[in-house]
Amino acid sequence: MVPTSRRMVAPVLLFLLILLVVASETGTARVAEARHCVSQSHRFVGACMRKSNCEHVCITEGFPWGECRFHGVERKCFCKKRC
Repeated sequence: MVPTSRRMVAPVLLFLLILLVVASETGTARVAEARHCVSQSHRFVGACMRKSNCEHVCITEGFPWGECRFHGVERKCFCKKRC
């Protein structure tokens, strides 16, 4: 009986390993991140230095967020929303 049990160890271990891999792959859920659409503000005047100022102007333009970004050598206000 000892030789038979030693022959069964390798296939059983292989089966358990495959089962573990399959279970871990099916348990992971991939969450898609929301994409953001960005548009340069049409109402913001001057260089963008504070995010809060930019965000306030973007809200008046119908966007929920705004941020200052470099556009060439100038900092401009860009408005963001989920696409």
